[in-house]
Amino acid sequence: MKIGIDIDGVILDYEKGMLANAEIFDLERCGGNGKIYKDKYFAQDKYDWTEEEKKTFINENLGTISEQSSIMAGAKYVLNKLKEMGHELIIVSSRGKESDKMIDIVMEKLNKENIKFNKYYWKVSDKLQICIEENIDIMIDDSPNICKKIKENNLISIYFRGIRGEHLDESEYLKEVSNWGEIYRYFINKNMNI
Repeated sequence: MKIGIDIDGVILDYEKGMLANAEIFDLERCGGNGKIYKDKYFAQDKYDWTEEEKKTFINENLGTISEQSSIMAGAKYVLNKLKEMGHELIIVSSRGKESDKMIDIVMEKLNKENIKFNKYYWKVSDKLQICIEENIDIMIDDSPNICKKIKENNLISIYFRGIRGEHLDESEYLKEVSNWGEIYRYFINKNMNI
């Protein structure tokens, strides 16, 4: 089975750092005016920031947050187990659109942990297209919109719901999880039902 896997919020525990740094940036650099839009998915959209402030936040923080972020608990173990089960693991990530340094940072972390994948797709704008072209059987992502889009195209999506994601209704094409142990259980159960 081919498994597509996102990086940020799935393998790299990136979201907590993003949200913490956004709060600090809002208070210290933008006056912390109290306008917080909790329903927004991206940290830079949660505040009443100008486009210039959003760009400044991204430019000043993405690299630092990536360097400070750790591999999600259980990710290395489960990824190795999935390989042992014979699955092909493919990174499908938008990471790197900002700069190639963002890819270098995560590759250094993956190499340090000896976490290897069969293929890497970086700077991806349309993950569904990659899933179709690669014949990916299951995509693991933390974006509710990406998971909904994959589900709507009758492909299986595992929604790694993080601290900022909405709840999604599960179906035969969508499973919601919150940690790598649940992902492991999903694949163990799937193998038992084959």
